Amino acid sequence: MPELPEVETVRRGLSTWVAGRRIRQVHVLHERAVRRHAAGPRDFEDRLVGRLVVAVQRRGKYLWMTLDDGQAVLAHLGMSGQLVLPASGQPRSAHLRMVIVFDDDDRALHFVDQRTFGGLQVGGMRAAGDGQRAVPSVIAHIAPDPLEACFDEAAVSARMRARRSGLKRALLDQSLLSGIGNIYADEALWRACLHYARPTNTLTRREVSRVLDSVREVLTEAVAAGGTSFDSLYVNVNGESGWFARDLHVYGRQGQPCTRCGSPIRRDAFMNRSSYSCPTCQRRPRRAHD
Repeated sequence: MPELPEVETVRRGLSTWVAGRRIRQVHVLHERAVRRHAAGPRDFEDRLVGRLVVAVQRRGKYLWMTLDDGQAVLAHLGMSGQLVLPASGQPRSAHLRMVIVFDDDDRALHFVDQRTFGGLQVGGMRAAGDGQRAVPSVIAHIAPDPLEACFDEAAVSARMRARRSGLKRALLDQSLLSGIGNIYADEALWRACLHYARPTNTLTRREVSRVLDSVREVLTEAVAAGGTSFDSLYVNVNGESGWFARDLHVYGRQGQPCTRCGSPIRRDAFMNRSSYSCPTCQRRPRRAHD
């Protein structure tokens, strides 16, 4: 599933191409693409036609197009959702679910989704908390991500250290901090030399700061690389894959040598997924919370 770097890569591409353009037509080709829009496909189309896209924004794994009437088109890419701007004459994808046409550009925005777990919806905006920017109402409960200006590291650190859970479980909790998924949690923990099962209530302030610094580093580097692509399900708006996979140190590298110490990378079952770590650089604590 796309994480923050992949979604930010898509956001940047969309911002370049659709911000400042007016929507002329919307064609919902598959009802599941708007299943989260309770009023249905026709209402979704009617709300967008004639509207100007003011900006394209993101929080965590969610992105949205802010419209000139104060509404927003919220997109969640799910497992295989893609927002792409195919070149003129390029064949349509067999998994095309929606087309958005703009007044002054021949390139239409296509929502493609092979597994149909993603979708778009239109709704209002509201401030998520004191001093925070407005976000779509349906994601107001999602915490700021580590790359946002409003991210409060001291508050997140205090909340994390007050918990009794494993460190990776805390990093994946979108109500604590958003945008981090399995790949980047493993990579950040490797950089911070901390085990995923380390109880958060045993962490020092310095250790939490080290983890959050590592999170920001790996997310920033992944954004610069266009995200991580393991298959064709994640691409940017021009249909191109990201190349951060070549810079992964632990994720997906079971049995391969750690690039820091040479020990074979270990894979453990974790929350119905996998967790990758170095058994030497990231020693499992005696007290552990998976």
